[in-house]
Amino acid sequence: MTLIQIVLLIAGGMSVFDTLCTAFGTAGTGGFGFRNDGFASFSPYIQWVVTIFMILFGVNFNAFYFILLRQFKKAVKIEEVKYYFLTILIAIGIISISILETSKGIFDALTHASFQVASIITTTGYSTTDFNLWSQTCKTVLVILMFIGACAGSTGGGIKVSRLVILFKTIRKELNSYIHPKSVQKIKVDGKPLDHEVVRSVNVYLITYVLIFSISVLFVSFDDYDLTTNFTAVAATFNNIGPGLELVGPASNFGFFSPLSKYILMFDMLAGRLELFPMLLLFHPEAWKDMFSKHRRPIKT
Repeated sequence: MTLIQIVLLIAGGMSVFDTLCTAFGTAGTGGFGFRNDGFASFSPYIQWVVTIFMILFGVNFNAFYFILLRQFKKAVKIEEVKYYFLTILIAIGIISISILETSKGIFDALTHASFQVASIITTTGYSTTDFNLWSQTCKTVLVILMFIGACAGSTGGGIKVSRLVILFKTIRKELNSYIHPKSVQKIKVDGKPLDHEVVRSVNVYLITYVLIFSISVLFVSFDDYDLTTNFTAVAATFNNIGPGLELVGPASNFGFFSPLSKYILMFDMLAGRLELFPMLLLFHPEAWKDMFSKHRRPIKT
């Protein structure tokens, strides 16, 4: 997929260096920027190629595996992928309508909306315009996409669509249990029942996510910047997005934060990329205790 993107970008007139930076940044949904204006100065063709591949790299790779095996029905039936594309289409529709009046036409509005939606939901972080100037509705949609993230089994970050699917199904199951207390219900994903351990781990992950996020916003707020800046700065780093809103928008950076806030945001970037728990284990006393105790054991001869 990376090689195909490289070929398409070169065909669009992009230099080899820019092509490699773009392709690798897209494939890893890392969003390494090499121009101050992002992708605004590139042609619509280049923007659409990057948009499509950002979305593709945010898909659960199991779908591509089934496609390679020509098991198209299994690829299509993956619930997470369905909700992933549905979320993208809804977000593009809302933003396109909202920015239509300030755009050069329908195609221009659709291009900018699609690129920004793809960039944010896949946590790539590229931009073609300063979406900080868009309406509150557009910015709200983008912030929601920051938290949703891409699919599990992809290169994207965020909470992941699969976890949110399980969360909503858990809520529905609990509501049904209130109405029918004696009923026995199982949460199913892709037609298969989930073990209680899986549901429990998702719930624990989301609780941990909310706690770390809230504490991070609290510490960053000590710098006394506005709430939108603090909130989206944490959201952008914790979910590995890149740009946020207001003072940390796509046309700005994080340089003005205090050293304390920068360390908090660095921790959030690492924790978000490592799915929280591997990072938290580094601060667990028992983990260090076990490690040192193993080193102190005498070698048997």
